[in-house]
Amino acid sequence: MGNIYVCSLLVALATFLVVVQCGDIMRKSIVFDKNTPDVFYCPQHKPIGFEKMLVKARPLSRLCQFEGRPIPEDYKSDCYNDVDETEYACKEKYRIMKRFNNQDGNAKIDVEK
Repeated sequence: MGNIYVCSLLVALATFLVVVQCGDIMRKSIVFDKNTPDVFYCPQHKPIGFEKMLVKARPLSRLCQFEGRPIPEDYKSDCYNDVDETEYACKEKYRIMKRFNNQDGNAKIDVEK
């Protein structure tokens, strides 16, 4: 009886860790490269790892374009599973935009292209 309980507990823990890791991959799948400051990259298919992730460039203005509001039903998603509209994506856009502010507070690039 004790072995079955321990095995069940280990299986549940392993399942939990796999789910958390997959969620972390989805959350971190938005990529920004400072060499291409007017675009971000996001997955087009479900990512299974960072090494073989297929991404597509999108204008930075499309990242978190609804700013946390509900996504319209007729909206065609830019990225897999609307990862570009998550709370993490909005925080990431804010972090990216802070990089482009100079000492005077003026933006160095125009992201509303």
